[in-house]
Order: sequence, then C-alpha cells, then structure tokens
Amino acid sequence: MAAARHGTLDFRLGAPADCNAVLKRLRSVFLELGMTESLHTWQDHGCLATYLNKNGSFANLRIYPHGLVSLDVQTCDGAAQAKEVDSLLNKVEERMKELSQDSPARVKRLPPIVRGGAVDRYWPTADGRLVEYDIDDVVCDEESPYQNIKILHSKQYGNMLILNGDVNLAESDWAYTRAIMGSGKEDYAGKDVLILGGGDGGILCEVVKLKPKMAMMVEIDHMVIDGCKKYMRKTCGDVLDNLTGDCYQVLIEDCVPVLKRYAKEGRQFDYVINDLTAVPISTSLEEDSTWEFLRLILDLSMRVLKQDGKYFTQGNCVNLTEALSLYEQQLGCLYCPVEFSKEVVCVPSYMELWVFYTVWKKAQP
Repeated sequence: MAAARHGTLDFRLGAPADCNAVLKRLRSVFLELGMTESLHTWQDHGCLATYLNKNGSFANLRIYPHGLVSLDVQTCDGAAQAKEVDSLLNKVEERMKELSQDSPARVKRLPPIVRGGAVDRYWPTADGRLVEYDIDDVVCDEESPYQNIKILHSKQYGNMLILNGDVNLAESDWAYTRAIMGSGKEDYAGKDVLILGGGDGGILCEVVKLKPKMAMMVEIDHMVIDGCKKYMRKTCGDVLDNLTGDCYQVLIEDCVPVLKRYAKEGRQFDYVINDLTAVPISTSLEEDSTWEFLRLILDLSMRVLKQDGKYFTQGNCVNLTEALSLYEQQLGCLYCPVEFSKEVVCVPSYMELWVFYTVWKKAQP
C-alpha cells in the first residue's frame, strides 16, 4: 500500500527572521532538485514558499517574522524517496546553521511520519499526545457487531489488542493485569469472582491460577475472545479455548442484564473486577453517555458485591485529574456508602501512568 512520508525541520532563530535573507540562502537547495517555487507573503506575518517536484513531492517553507522557520516535506514512502528527503533536510539544516551563526538558534528535527501505510504506528495517549509505536505487522483487523478489533505486533510489547482505536492490552502488560486484581495483595483461593469484560483473557487466566471457587467472566464480544485466544496466548494461555472449566465460566452476554439478574437472585461475589472501560475523558456528565453507563455498572456491581468484598477497576491516565476527580465523586452517589483507594501503575504499552481503583463497602454499624 502506498504511503506518504512527511519530514519536518524547525528552526527557532535567536532574532527576528528576515524572509528575504532566509529565502536567498535556501532557495537553491530546492531549485537544484528541479522544484518550482510559489511564494506567498503577508505584511507582518512573514511568508510561505511552496516547492513542487514533478514526481509529486512538495515542500512548504514557512518563515515567521518572530524567528520561527518551519519546513515540511512530503513525498511517497520508499527507500529512494527517504534518502532524497534526508538529503534535502540535511542541506537546509546546514544552511540555516550558517545563516544563524551570529545569533543562538534552536533546531528540532523529528523522525519522519509515515501516513496512510498498511501498518498504522501512531496511536494517541489518553491525554491526547501522539505516540509512535514500533508496530511492524497487522495480525488481525476485523469489525464485530460492537467494535473494530485490531491486534498489531510491536517489537517491544508483543501483540497488542486495540479496540476502536484505543490500546487495550499488550502481551507485555502484566502490570495492568496485576494491578486490576489487587497488586498481589488478595487471596482468591476458594472465592467467588466476577469479571466484567476482560475478553483478552488475561485476568481470567491469572485468577484461575489462584484456585477460586468459581470465576464468572461476562464478555459481550465473542470476536474479541476468538482473536485473543488465537493471537494473544502469552496473555490468556489456554483459558479461552473452552468457555467452561473446573473453576470458571465465560458468558458471551451483555453484562448489564447479567448483573441485574444476579442482583435479583441475591447472588454475591467476593471480588468484582471491572475491565469494561476506562473512566471517560469527557467531564460532561450530561453529554457523555459513557458516564451514565459507568454509574450503572458501579451501582449494580455494589449490589452483587459481598459486604466484605472488593471491587477493582481501572481509572485512566494520571494526567486526567478532572475526569478522575469526577469519577471519585460518583463513588459517593451509589446506593450504599463506599470507601476507596487508588494506585498508580506504569503499563508498558500505554506509555503513560495509569490509575487503578479498589472500592469496598463501608463497614455496617
């Protein structure tokens, strides 16, 4: 698949930029490559020089009067084109350094961005920063009735599960699974455990190792389970090969009616592990339906949690302080009073610190 290669180079001069002087110094670099120039100028706003090549590549040279000189070069992705772009950027960088030798300057050259390639390496963090992963293969890319399911291979993190564009879990992310199970402080032996979501099988796999009385996992999307049992076995082991085992059962259902049914039946659990969704990024309770869903799951989970039980869930990126604070406010609006603690954990493939919550019912007087 053809892709576009985007190279950038920024100069922050130590003095106001003289458009004519910069163009005079750099113009020949582009013209020597057979590029044609179009020049646009604005009074008090600098200028933009656009250079077009017959092969479809182009460069935008933006000169701002306050001293920023920004170059963007785009061409088709390929070894020859990459070499050509690197050579161009090298020449421009060299000439800009010569031009600014009488005043301090700062240069920033980012790695090239490859856009529209067969393998998408760019994914946003929860707080909106762009991260480039070392992804080298699309292992799985399918549409289920509920979501887009991708499993991509990373050289560092192994296979990564990505749902609707959100990085969910990589084979490297044992830290996530450990944290959402209580960070090794809990005794699951002989206990009743309810896992909400968790279609990658990581939590179920680890819980089963700890010999619970019964672990129930409720996952709505069978295609997530099918993909993970095939491509993420380092995470789930063989636990997803069968939907029932000696001490576990997997229900392919929407968890809301299941929780309502359990609550009506009076069925309760020692541990409820919510691996459905992170705390919403939005802080608008009225406009984001995810908050309504989150409150519903919280309240129903408390209804099926034993008085001395514990509820574990992920929060979100530690930088999303407003959203996390709003979540903590929701904990005070449940049908029963609760207390909570939180832990901050570094999840490798997330490339950001992640908050996990433990919630429990207040002791009855």
